[in-house]
Amino acid sequence: MENRIKTLFETKKKDILSIYFCAGYPEAGNTADVIRTLEKNGVDMLEIGIPFSDPMADGPVIQEASTQALRNGMSLRRLFAQLENIRDDVKIPLLLMGYLNPVMQYGFERFCRSCSDCGIDGCIIPDLPFDDYLNDFKPLAEKYNLKVIMLITPETSEERIRLIDRHTDSFIYMVSSASTTGAQQSFDEQKQAYFRRINAMSLHNPRMVGFGISNLKTFRAACDNASGAIIGSRFVTLIGEARSPETAIRQLREALGIF
Repeated sequence: MENRIKTLFETKKKDILSIYFCAGYPEAGNTADVIRTLEKNGVDMLEIGIPFSDPMADGPVIQEASTQALRNGMSLRRLFAQLENIRDDVKIPLLLMGYLNPVMQYGFERFCRSCSDCGIDGCIIPDLPFDDYLNDFKPLAEKYNLKVIMLITPETSEERIRLIDRHTDSFIYMVSSASTTGAQQSFDEQKQAYFRRINAMSLHNPRMVGFGISNLKTFRAACDNASGAIIGSRFVTLIGEARSPETAIRQLREALGIF
């Protein structure tokens, strides 16, 4: 069965722009509007954040957005309701990104089925152990054609990276550093060496670089070393300030040098 994530990477080899935003932030009911606005403004792929009370891989910007989204009444059930008709007009790949706790409370097979029903192509669950994915989650995800994207960091061993590459089938989320999410001005030599090391492994799956991308310098460094970049904290900051997805994505494109 065709999957929009795979189609994207087959048709666009470089400079893929993926944006993360937190569902329910800054307003509870704007999820579909944000998605449509970002697609209209040239974003290639979207990660829709599932708010959670303890987002341990995230820095203060996304933590704050997640907290506000929960205060706004956002939940996984409500998110799926907002996404119900999104495929009437939206064509780009859509992923859900969130932590294991809310997904397990919802029920993993039910989560996969709900994703399939509303046209979600993949999910990223940062605290899902890879061994648990292989043994318990992968068969259900494949049943519903839901791609599970795994993260690697500078500390991930070559053996584990090759195992992830062998057992996943979309792209690998290449975390730029072992720290939490948050904007950075540039990638130092240590991060550049990490990028070169992964490039030299000639992995089967394409890669996207995330964490710390906020300006032209970091965006270009990510795109030079992978298929593209994932931007979260900077966009979340902009949409929180502007209260408008249109204004936020325009400001982000200017900062990245995309005109």
